[in-house]
Amino acid sequence: MPVVSLDDPHERSATAGEYVLGTLGASERAEFERALGGDAALQAEVYAWQDRLLGLAGRVAPAEPAAGLWPAIETRLHAGPATSAEIPTHPAAMPAANDPAWRRLRRWQWTSGLAIAASLVLATLLVLRAPAPADAPRYLAVLQAPGSNTTGWVVEATAGGQLRLVPVGTTEAVPPGKALQFWTKAEGAAGPTSLGLVRAGQVTELPVATLPTLEARQLFELTLEPETGSPIGRPTGPILFVGRSVRL
Repeated sequence: MPVVSLDDPHERSATAGEYVLGTLGASERAEFERALGGDAALQAEVYAWQDRLLGLAGRVAPAEPAAGLWPAIETRLHAGPATSAEIPTHPAAMPAANDPAWRRLRRWQWTSGLAIAASLVLATLLVLRAPAPADAPRYLAVLQAPGSNTTGWVVEATAGGQLRLVPVGTTEAVPPGKALQFWTKAEGAAGPTSLGLVRAGQVTELPVATLPTLEARQLFELTLEPETGSPIGRPTGPILFVGRSVRL
């Protein structure tokens, strides 16, 4: 029986959040990663959680660890095994990991502690992680329908490389006589720049060099336009999906 249940949308989203935070058990993580490899919608859930949690990182002020922290950790790591007096003779029975009641309890614990856990994890990463190698910056944007959490597309881009617009899940057909037009706008820019027309449900690739710029918090959006594109060089139809980039 699967340890991780991904049939329920709420369970999928919550489990993706646990995966991003690193709180899944070893067997659950392995099972989740097997499912992740062939599930574009699940990948989008992970991207969306990364986007949310990266947003929290900017609100956490870096702080140096206390002077005695590392010696204390070393002491704990090299401490001897627990004595018999410290080990319970009759440990309390725990429900199986795949027991629905246990899953509900874990979900409640995880949900109630999410904000604290996210802040602690991200603060620790900000202070303790080693500097990233000097590779080309990478950016990700999760495009969602305005006013909802429905993810429709994911933008992946590498400075000096390619930009990929990837559809997620089921894409609705475009009405006759209409087309999807892809736009971008950096913060402070006078107006959006068209990146061309895209086909519903198909991956679009283009050189990053064709963009006016590529940076964090850059806006990407898809609008519904006439089948030949906007006639005035800026969006005229409704925004179907929109999101801002984060640097990875």
